[in-house]
Amino acid sequence: MLDILLLGLNHKTAPVELRECLGFSNDETGVALENLRKYPSIKEAVIISTCNRVEILMAVEDISDTTNNVIKFISEFKNVPVSRFEKSLYIHNGESAVRHVFRVASSLDSMMVGEPQILGQIKEAYRTATLKKTSGVILNRLLHRTFFVAKRVRSKTGIGDNTVSISYAAIELGRKIFGALEKKKVLLVGAGEMAELAIEHLISNRVGEIFVANRTFKHGVKLAGKFNGIAIKFEEIPNYLQYVDIVISSTTSPEFIIKPEHVKKAMRSRRNRPVFFIDIAVPRDIDPEINKITNVYVYDIDDLKGVIDENIKDRYKEAVKGERLVDEAVIRFRQWYDSLEVIPTVVALRNKIDAIAKSEIDKTLRSLNHFSEKDREAFYRMANALTNKIMHDPTIFLKNNGFHGNKFNYLDLTRKLFKLDNQG
Repeated sequence: MLDILLLGLNHKTAPVELRECLGFSNDETGVALENLRKYPSIKEAVIISTCNRVEILMAVEDISDTTNNVIKFISEFKNVPVSRFEKSLYIHNGESAVRHVFRVASSLDSMMVGEPQILGQIKEAYRTATLKKTSGVILNRLLHRTFFVAKRVRSKTGIGDNTVSISYAAIELGRKIFGALEKKKVLLVGAGEMAELAIEHLISNRVGEIFVANRTFKHGVKLAGKFNGIAIKFEEIPNYLQYVDIVISSTTSPEFIIKPEHVKKAMRSRRNRPVFFIDIAVPRDIDPEINKITNVYVYDIDDLKGVIDENIKDRYKEAVKGERLVDEAVIRFRQWYDSLEVIPTVVALRNKIDAIAKSEIDKTLRSLNHFSEKDREAFYRMANALTNKIMHDPTIFLKNNGFHGNKFNYLDLTRKLFKLDNQG
């Protein structure tokens, strides 16, 4: 029987500079899954890598051996010494791993409790695993239940009622810095979901011009057109720094997009009017060294932890209800998981009883030649009916989680009583 194992780190255990070193890009995720599949003890695997977490979810034969191998694998694949990240890791197995996945997808473990993006990110991680054929019976079931639980938590609680997201927090930070955002010019670098959410919040704060830069220009044009903004070429970013007051960046670039030399040049043209950079990308888009330049302020995703609206308190109250729903779901998943151990025994017992019944009917019918083919079929139908009736109570008993004692003892006893392990 395989065990469920999860190993990872997140915004609570590791700073952004460590998370960005260990994060997997889309291309890296596919390669990493193929490599993980080569380990004999890893039978299934899914990698979840976002700006706030890096987690590897697995179905394994040996928890201890796999844990050591995966830690070593991460170190070698990302070229980061184990000593640098080992203390930031958390390891869950069994029910603890199931509960963790349910909580993450329900955004109960997010930096912004109730943010909706994480569910989509997990779905994308699962899609990659299915394409690479690294998700099987156990993780397929777990993740489908995960999606159901996350939607149930959102629909049955008020966890998502108030607008609180990383993008929202970024805008709130800008508002606190400036006092008001009216007429402020903004440059958005990246045209993904976070950028779109940021624009919505910016418009509600009546900012001035909004410039959108994306590596794929047509995506930038599309987003800018949606909100009456202005799309610029990615290569134009350094030139536009002299015009804007706020820069919000959220790309998937593996290296810094905005560097100190870009900003120093822009500040001379701005005559040192302050400019604020809010970097919500992991890996980071904006070189933190820029923060040393006079009148320039750089905030990364970890800085947003302190920028949470009072509405978040209401979400924490609703999160208690969400935790209850998660706990219920963990119990139900455990029942299904335990049944995986019962099924082979039930099937083996049914097959043995069925074989005995049909063998005896065959012997009897060989000496009774006067029965028609229709009569003979009736005997076999009777045998099936008897097998079903005989199997009913043992099946209920073995599948039932409520009996006293150790289920494994009962399974072992059943297999010995009926000699299910040495048939033939």
